[in-house]
Order: sequence, then structure tokens, then C-alpha cells
Amino acid sequence: MLAAPGLLSVESMNNRIALVTGASRGLGRALAAGLAREGYDLILDARTAADLDAAAREMPGAVTAIPGDVTDPAHRAALLRAAETAGRLDLLVNNAGTLGASPLPALADYPTDELRAAFEVNVVAPIALTQLLLPLLRASGGAVLNITSDAAVEAYAGWGGYGAAKAALEQASNVLAAEELTVRVWWADPGDMRTDMHQRAFPGEDISDRPGPETVVPAFIRLVADRLPSGRYRAAHLLPAVS
Repeated sequence: MLAAPGLLSVESMNNRIALVTGASRGLGRALAAGLAREGYDLILDARTAADLDAAAREMPGAVTAIPGDVTDPAHRAALLRAAETAGRLDLLVNNAGTLGASPLPALADYPTDELRAAFEVNVVAPIALTQLLLPLLRASGGAVLNITSDAAVEAYAGWGGYGAAKAALEQASNVLAAEELTVRVWWADPGDMRTDMHQRAFPGEDISDRPGPETVVPAFIRLVADRLPSGRYRAAHLLPAVS
């Protein structure tokens, strides 16, 4: 059921609620669908209204779709109002992100305005949204899931801007986990996937050999369902071993 912005159905008020940013495509869309199948009602965000509406209509259960830019304080306030209207929040997934400059430049040539924009989307916005939603998450004993990357911990040529931003998000997550003892805080690396963002990192190249984002959803569902300890995870380590 697709609800008007900021509204979930009365029947869903006692259901678990997950807020997923960047939910119109890629991992965000696949993970939102996976959470819906697990019984979560959803609050979804993405920048493009038409894409977000199309994604929301495919989700089972109650869905509130709120288009906007997560770097916009007014949009973050609208997401907070939707969670307050729902009456609770059990999971925040900070998935919205940006690759930054493309094709990927060396740090020596990285445009500083694009570097600032990458940090605004990948670091400042998820921290700011988490700050707003922490009271609701504390009340429910909920969790924050920040989507990160191996570029945060490995040195790949050309990935300095994106990797630096994700490294900052990881350390912020690490500190938040030490401070918030009633809220689980996970920062999780999904691995290489066949997504629009990954294609932008390799313009003109064939990335069809990468797995689709739906393949890692079971790893994240396990993380959430088993309420694993706060910390850094790789999707590959959470998936069942293939014999």
C-alpha cells in the first residue's frame, strides 16, 4: 500500500518501521523490498520522485514515499515527521550516497567542490539524519545501518574522494556505536555490485559480471533479524557458505 507522504496506515502503527534512504534503485531498492518481505513497514526516500514512486508501488505492506535530497535539512525534517507520525522507528538505513567525480580522478586532480559535495552526501547527511531520529530509535531499541564500501579501508587508485568519505562515515559509525548503548550501529560493506553507481565508476566498461544488489540482501536481513553486535560487517561474511 502506498501512503501519502508522512502517513502510514493506522493498522501499521504497531508494526516495525524501517526508514531507507536512496531507495529508488540499486541496493536501497532491493533492501527495502527485502525488509518489506520480513514484515517491516517502510518510509522511503530518494531524489527522483518518479523513480521513488515506481519503487514504492512494488513493495508489499505499508509504504510512505518522500522524495527529496537527504542533504536538505527540510527534507530530513520531513522524514522525521513521517517517523513520528508512524509512532516509532526500528531501523534507519543510511544508503543514499554519491560516487563523486566521474570518471574517477586521482586525488592530485580531484575537484575540491566535488569532494565537498561527496562528503556532504556520504558523511554529513547520514549523521544529521541519524541525529534527528535517535530519540525514536532509542525508544524502540532500534538500529542504524550505514552502507559503506571496501574503498573505505583499501587503497584503490581513483577512489580517494569516495573512499575518504566512506572512511569518515565508518569512524563516525564506530564512535556512535560506543556512545549509543541501547541502539545497534552497523556499518556494512556490500561488496561489488551491478548498480548505476558502480557503472559510473567504470564508464563504458561491461560490469555484467558483478552480482545484482538483490544477492546481498539476505546478508543484511540476517544482520537485522539476528541483531548482531554493533560493528563493521562484510556482506560476503554474512551470507551462507556455498558448498
